Amino acid sequence: MTDLEKKADKYRLNFVTTPERIGVKFFTAQAVLLNFGNKILMSKYCYTWKNETGYCAAVYIFTTENHDCDGTIELVKVSDELFEDNGHAIEWALKQ
Repeated sequence: MTDLEKKADKYRLNFVTTPERIGVKFFTAQAVLLNFGNKILMSKYCYTWKNETGYCAAVYIFTTENHDCDGTIELVKVSDELFEDNGHAIEWALKQ
Protein backbone atom coordinates (compact mmCIF):
# COMPACT_ATOMS: atom_id res chain seq x y z
CA MET A 1 0.00 0.00 0.00
CA THR A 2 1.41 3.39 -0.98
CA ASP A 3 1.71 6.34 1.40
CA LEU A 4 -1.14 8.09 -0.42
CA GLU A 5 -3.38 5.02 -0.09
CA LYS A 6 -2.59 4.83 3.64
CA LYS A 7 -3.56 8.48 4.13
CA ALA A 8 -6.75 8.01 2.12
CA ASP A 9 -7.66 5.06 4.31
CA LYS A 10 -6.73 6.92 7.51
CA TYR A 11 -9.07 9.82 6.68
CA ARG A 12 -11.72 7.71 4.94
CA LEU A 13 -11.22 9.35 1.55
CA ASN A 14 -12.18 7.68 -1.70
CA PHE A 15 -9.23 7.15 -4.04
CA VAL A 16 -11.30 7.38 -7.26
CA THR A 17 -14.72 9.02 -7.15
CA THR A 18 -16.76 11.96 -8.48
CA PRO A 19 -17.30 15.44 -7.01
CA GLU A 20 -20.96 14.56 -6.47
CA ARG A 21 -20.13 11.45 -4.43
CA ILE A 22 -17.70 13.42 -2.26
CA GLY A 23 -20.28 16.14 -1.74
CA VAL A 24 -22.93 13.64 -0.68
CA LYS A 25 -20.57 11.63 1.55
CA PHE A 26 -19.13 14.63 3.39
CA PHE A 27 -22.08 17.04 3.25
CA THR A 28 -21.62 18.81 6.59
CA ALA A 29 -20.87 22.30 7.81
CA GLN A 30 -17.36 21.03 8.54
CA ALA A 31 -16.46 20.12 4.94
CA VAL A 32 -15.40 22.28 2.00
CA LEU A 33 -15.27 21.20 -1.64
CA LEU A 34 -13.93 23.61 -4.28
CA ASN A 35 -13.57 23.30 -8.04
CA PHE A 36 -10.22 24.78 -9.02
CA GLY A 37 -9.45 24.37 -12.73
CA ASN A 38 -8.91 20.68 -13.38
CA LYS A 39 -8.70 19.95 -9.65
CA ILE A 40 -11.02 19.50 -6.72
CA LEU A 41 -9.74 20.85 -3.41
CA MET A 42 -11.28 19.42 -0.30
CA SER A 43 -11.13 19.89 3.44
CA LYS A 44 -13.06 18.00 6.06
CA TYR A 45 -13.05 17.41 9.76
CA CYS A 46 -10.97 14.32 10.47
CA TYR A 47 -10.10 12.16 13.40
CA THR A 48 -7.77 9.23 13.69
CA TRP A 49 -7.85 6.12 15.79
CA LYS A 50 -5.21 7.83 17.96
CA ASN A 51 -7.83 10.45 18.90
CA GLU A 52 -6.15 13.16 16.83
CA THR A 53 -8.65 15.68 15.52
CA GLY A 54 -8.54 18.57 13.08
CA TYR A 55 -9.10 19.33 9.42
CA CYS A 56 -7.37 17.33 6.71
CA ALA A 57 -6.94 18.55 3.15
CA ALA A 58 -6.98 16.62 -0.10
CA VAL A 59 -6.40 17.36 -3.76
CA TYR A 60 -8.15 15.41 -6.49
CA ILE A 61 -7.55 15.77 -10.23
CA PHE A 62 -10.06 15.15 -13.01
CA THR A 63 -9.16 12.08 -15.07
CA THR A 64 -11.78 12.72 -17.76
CA GLU A 65 -12.76 15.67 -19.95
CA ASN A 66 -16.00 15.91 -17.97
CA HIS A 67 -15.38 18.48 -15.22
CA ASP A 68 -18.90 18.66 -13.83
CA CYS A 69 -20.30 16.77 -10.84
CA ASP A 70 -20.21 13.42 -12.66
CA GLY A 71 -16.59 13.66 -13.86
CA THR A 72 -14.19 11.05 -12.53
CA ILE A 73 -11.55 12.36 -10.13
CA GLU A 74 -8.56 10.68 -8.54
CA LEU A 75 -6.86 11.51 -5.26
CA VAL A 76 -3.35 12.89 -5.81
CA LYS A 77 -2.39 14.49 -2.45
CA VAL A 78 -3.45 14.38 1.17
CA SER A 79 -2.05 16.59 3.91
CA ASP A 80 0.34 15.00 6.39
CA GLU A 81 -0.89 17.23 9.15
CA LEU A 82 -4.28 18.13 10.56
CA PHE A 83 -5.14 21.83 10.56
CA GLU A 84 -6.99 23.95 13.10
CA ASP A 85 -9.72 24.93 10.61
CA ASN A 86 -10.93 24.54 7.01
CA GLY A 87 -9.27 27.78 5.93
CA HIS A 88 -5.76 26.60 6.76
CA ALA A 89 -6.47 23.20 5.21
CA ILE A 90 -7.65 24.79 1.95
CA GLU A 91 -4.64 27.11 1.99
CA TRP A 92 -2.44 24.00 2.02
CA ALA A 93 -4.45 22.48 -0.86
CA LEU A 94 -4.14 25.67 -2.95
CA LYS A 95 -0.36 25.49 -2.69
CA GLN A 96 -0.18 21.94 -4.03
